[in-house]
Amino acid sequence: MPHRRRIPPAQSRSTNRSGAGVNDTPVIAVLGAGSWGTALAVLLDRNGIRVRLWSHLQAQADAMRRADENTEFLPGIALPRSIEVTADLAKSLHQADEILVVVPSHAFRQVLRAVARLIPPTASVSWATKGLEPDTGHLLHQVALECLGRRPLAVISGPSFANEVARGLPTAITVAANSTAHAERLAGYLYSDCFRPYTSSDITGLEVGGAAKNVMAIAAGIADGLGFGANTRAALITRGLAEIMRFGLALGGKQETLMGLGGLGDLVLTCTDDQSRNRRMGLALAGGLTVEQARRQIGQEVEGVMAAREIRVKAQQLSVEMPITEQTYQVLYQGLEPRAAVQTLLERRQRPEHN
Repeated sequence: MPHRRRIPPAQSRSTNRSGAGVNDTPVIAVLGAGSWGTALAVLLDRNGIRVRLWSHLQAQADAMRRADENTEFLPGIALPRSIEVTADLAKSLHQADEILVVVPSHAFRQVLRAVARLIPPTASVSWATKGLEPDTGHLLHQVALECLGRRPLAVISGPSFANEVARGLPTAITVAANSTAHAERLAGYLYSDCFRPYTSSDITGLEVGGAAKNVMAIAAGIADGLGFGANTRAALITRGLAEIMRFGLALGGKQETLMGLGGLGDLVLTCTDDQSRNRRMGLALAGGLTVEQARRQIGQEVEGVMAAREIRVKAQQLSVEMPITEQTYQVLYQGLEPRAAVQTLLERRQRPEHN
């Protein structure tokens, strides 16, 4: 049954972990009204935060206000009326204590450029977007630095399906920031009895884990869709983790981050559950659909498709071997049959496991 219970006002406007009470309630602008942006807005509202949820489409904002629900991207979850839904970016940003960007990676730079014109140079900015920038292959903090300059910046990532977060199911994620104070403040906004954020300073490692795991999820979906068993899935996850760690370490990420919630945790989640759009992409490809047909069937952004291309290019530049990523790229962009991609992986020469 869809979760429709609305948190009573007495609970949703109490003092939260950040230390703010009813008279000094922080304001957070959540930019992006997809499933994840909406889920985070609901979580923050329950924690007593004043939330403004921005959609780039006026029609979507109007529909959400009328229905008290994001029927397109997060159906069945009640949207509290205390969340201010707007399509006016300047209005959403006005005197916000935190700007939380939750848009697809291909729109990240465009949104940050617009934000930069509207906020003071000291404003804190964070994002829950997972992916690399298309065409440049930049990690998103590199894009943020280019667009916003040096200021408090943070990324939120980890094993977290939007629907489960919105329903209040127990979830743990990581907040990585270039400032300990910012990481702790943002974690305080997010913290609840069912949502546990851990803090970190390793922005690079957290971003790599969040982007690369989507490619592995497509590969896992292909393998499962072809009828291979649990053994194959476990091998893909394990060897996929090895690829992610080689790549992340080459970029300056930390091993403990890649072995943590934002690396291994997110990888396991997205490779094993059909709530993952990337896994569903792999299943669809194994079933004979084209990439575009699968995208239309899924109906939302599938970050792993673009990430496969950008990670492949960057891995080649860094001389990092990533065979699963390579074969996933071949299926997505070169028309390789999924079964042939799996066979290519199986036919690779024998080698030591840890090398």
